[in-house]
Parts: sequence; C-alpha cells; structure tokens
Amino acid sequence: MKILIADDHRLVIEAVKAKLSELEPGIEFVLAMSVDELLAGANDELDLALIDLNMPGADGQAHIDEIRRRHPAVPVIVLSGYEDPAIMRSALERGVLGFIPKAYSPEVMLSAVRLVLAGGVYVPPMMLTALPPGIVAGVAPTQNGAAGASAATLEHLRSVLTERQVEVLQLLSQGKPNKLIGRSLGISEGTVKIHLAAIFRALNVRNRTEAVVAAQALTEAQA
Repeated sequence: MKILIADDHRLVIEAVKAKLSELEPGIEFVLAMSVDELLAGANDELDLALIDLNMPGADGQAHIDEIRRRHPAVPVIVLSGYEDPAIMRSALERGVLGFIPKAYSPEVMLSAVRLVLAGGVYVPPMMLTALPPGIVAGVAPTQNGAAGASAATLEHLRSVLTERQVEVLQLLSQGKPNKLIGRSLGISEGTVKIHLAAIFRALNVRNRTEAVVAAQALTEAQA
C-alpha cells in the first residue's frame, strides 16, 4: 500500500504516519510539506492521499482540485485544523472521500481511513449537527447557487421509497460501500446501484457523497 501525507508540520506527518502504519505491514509513505511537494509527489499509484488545506502554496482548496484533476482515481481525505461545516461541505463537494478534523483522536482517523479504503465516505459528525433538526436540507448548491434540494422528512421518504430502498439508505448513512450493502442485504451490487438511483431522486441529490451527508443527517434526526 502506498499513502501520501501532505502537511506543513513534521510532527503531524510523523504522528499520522505512525498511526496509519497499523493498517498493514510495509506501507510506503510519500511525504509532502508544501503544495509544490504535493504535486510533485502525487501519482496514480497511490492508494490514498491525506492532504491538509492550509499549507505553503495553498490557495483555498485549489490544490485539492488539482490533485483530483490529475489523479481522479486516487481517494483523497482532507486532514485539517478547520472545523467549519461549510469548509467541510465544500471539500466533499469537490469529490474528496473524507474530512478529518485534526482535533479528532488517532483512532477516529484510523477508522475513517479504513472506511474510505473500503469504498465508503467519511463525514464528520460535527458537519451533520450543523443541519436543521428533523430535515435533510439541500446538501449542495447548484451551479447557479440556488439550493440543490428541497427538505425531505423521514415520513416523505418512506412514502416514496420501498422497504428495501430504506434499508439501503440506512446502510448508506453508515458510509458502507455498495459491495458491503449488497452483502448485508443479500442482493447484487447492480441491484444496490438501482436502489441508490431511486434514493438519489428522493433526496434530490446528485451523487453518493451528497447522499451520504443527507442520509446520515436523516438518521441523526430520527434518533
């Protein structure tokens, strides 16, 4: 396994490296302490990239966009000191598969990385609590800046989704990849994708990342 860690603090890099070494023996790490080093060190052979937002050479999240453009198949997780839900949402909308605040414990980070490596998406709980209670709001703006989805209550979703689709939604809210959803429900990955398409329409979202945010918020509201 080959993992890139990009952060401008050597102590953070070494701590993350030490924790990620628990994933499996013999991990190869690529280290970067600036955007220039990040762009030079990234390649399509990476199994994962953990990237800080605030590092030398960074212009907002432009370096995240550039990595996604150059290496679209590489899973990216943002590891950041920011805890602003708007910044988290912006990163997830760019196609990153997780956002881990540096205030979180090493164990949470490791669990989040395992989830992403398994094909899931990690959404920090503090992002979910920023949504209005009891509803799933539009989780992503459209290109013209208008709200991307209308509110959807649990009762409304149960009226438009089948029982099986509700089960898929519940597993989706846990960040499970399609393979594990199918295995849990005894259905094929192709059938899972069909159910997900219906769920996306019901939630009025455009992709899996937006659906995970919406589904997890709905689950929190139901609890």
